[in-house]
Amino acid sequence: MAKTPISAPAPLELPGAAADLVAEATRWLAYLRSERRLSPKTLEAYTRDLRQCLAFLNEHWDAQVSIKRFAALEAGDIRAFMACRRADEIGGRSLMRALAGLRSFGRFLEREGKGKVGALSAIRAPKVGKSLPKPIQIAGAKRLADASERAGENREPWIWARDAAVMALLYGSGLRISEALGLKRRDVPLPGKGDTLIVTGKGNKTRMVPVLQNVLSLIQDYVAVCPHPLPPQGPIFVGARGGPLSPRIIQLTMERLRGALGLPDSATPHALRHSFATHLLSRGGELRAIQELLGHASLSTTQIYTGIDSERLFEVYKTAHPRA
Repeated sequence: MAKTPISAPAPLELPGAAADLVAEATRWLAYLRSERRLSPKTLEAYTRDLRQCLAFLNEHWDAQVSIKRFAALEAGDIRAFMACRRADEIGGRSLMRALAGLRSFGRFLEREGKGKVGALSAIRAPKVGKSLPKPIQIAGAKRLADASERAGENREPWIWARDAAVMALLYGSGLRISEALGLKRRDVPLPGKGDTLIVTGKGNKTRMVPVLQNVLSLIQDYVAVCPHPLPPQGPIFVGARGGPLSPRIIQLTMERLRGALGLPDSATPHALRHSFATHLLSRGGELRAIQELLGHASLSTTQIYTGIDSERLFEVYKTAHPRA
């Protein structure tokens, strides 16, 4: 079988692995990056999981892990690795991701004619309890987008305006924080000049989302007072020194506001996206339309919000019904 044509990046650091396995692991990650277009965070997690697995196997076998040795993995070896990770109090979701990454690497080796790692497919994925996202109440979500709520903070007014605009965009259009901060100034219409945005989501996939006029007005208010140049091809949201705005800044802003507004710890920037979906659904929004707005590849991902809405309905029932 012909090898997949992949450019050769710098070799990975994989203690306990032989040179041939390091070379194939490096090519595998390059393939995931260039062909599968996985996100940097997923690639980082897969690299970490593979490094931990190989370090464990190196100690488990007391020998370097070569391609031949890795292909001869037995189910007991994988179970021992998973048990070791469990002992470190790693959750089921992280274990499931680690197993998915190792299976992906095994399939890559098989396609490249390096042997079949049958043990990986024989292991059942760990059970993961379903946890529903925790949306923010409508009143709280609106207050997060109010610049006047930040007036007591020891920061410049243009930063208050910027943070309010970002929060309003996350809630008003259901964007991921990376999507909001990835917007260029040319991507955002002026108030009254448009009502949609083209955003780039996971896997560099683009989609069109609606944007409210009051959100565009908040963004324009921020642009008008921002002391840094905002060229059309540059990011519309910038940090204190004029560079791209870090997601961590918005996360810290949310942490400060939680206390001031009496919001729970679950109130994060991403919770605004959950709130967007939940509030649309509770007001009659169609699940398929919400899937498109959120940029979910699968409808099953969006269906989790029906669970949230059911919880809300049952709470209403229990508190309002005379016989409850």
